[in-house]
Amino acid sequence: MSAWTRDEMMTVAAARLLWDDCVCFVGIGLPSAACNLARLTHAPDVVLVYESGTLGTRPDVLPLSIGDGELADTAACVVPLPEVFAFYLQGGRVDVGFLGAAQIDRFGNLNSTVIGDYAQPSTRLPGAGGAPEIATHARQTFVLMKASPRSFVERLDFRTSAGFLGGDGERARSGAPGGGPQAVITDFGLLRPMPGSQELQLVALFEGVDVAEAKAAVGWPLAVADTLERLPPPTETELTALRQLQARTAEAHRRPVRLPG
Repeated sequence: MSAWTRDEMMTVAAARLLWDDCVCFVGIGLPSAACNLARLTHAPDVVLVYESGTLGTRPDVLPLSIGDGELADTAACVVPLPEVFAFYLQGGRVDVGFLGAAQIDRFGNLNSTVIGDYAQPSTRLPGAGGAPEIATHARQTFVLMKASPRSFVERLDFRTSAGFLGGDGERARSGAPGGGPQAVITDFGLLRPMPGSQELQLVALFEGVDVAEAKAAVGWPLAVADTLERLPPPTETELTALRQLQARTAEAHRRPVRLPG
């Protein structure tokens, strides 16, 4: 089997969580790579929805943004953005919202707004976009993030999107209809919420990773499940599909843009 990288394993592990006919609201970047890998391997009929209003899109290369023409060109249909949120998302028709962020806390709350004080931040991030609505209404959310104590933090600098809020049922009491973050895929393994407290705990590791490394990558005292799974490495099929997708994307984005006239 070909050697694989942690980034590839993270993408493969995320892709494996999706299933055929799953309706998935996709974020740009790593979530998009994972969702399209699932479509190209074990879940050919996964329904990918992007915030720009493209439904059932089947891009040949990964989009640079939600406005990338590749999404509209390969979509089953394109609908107005308000319809995506009102009819599909708020209507409870989205099975999975796949998100990334700059920071996550122990209860799966996300920050994509600022680093530092909101009034005078050290870094201003891209912002919320549709993430708060996705995190609120999707039947479940998956979060795909590389882990470090700077990104997996004890306390968020700003809460952009709700996970389980303060845990212990607070999300349900808030009236949020969606199921919250049911999986956090990192570059060392997989976190899931503990029953009851809803605090994220380590449930699975990649090959070659130990618990000490996982704990060192997280900025709070990371709980570990009683039974810890070891995730199988990528298959040749998964690696080939992912690398070909990335190669097509790199080639497409290297081409000069030809303007009319």
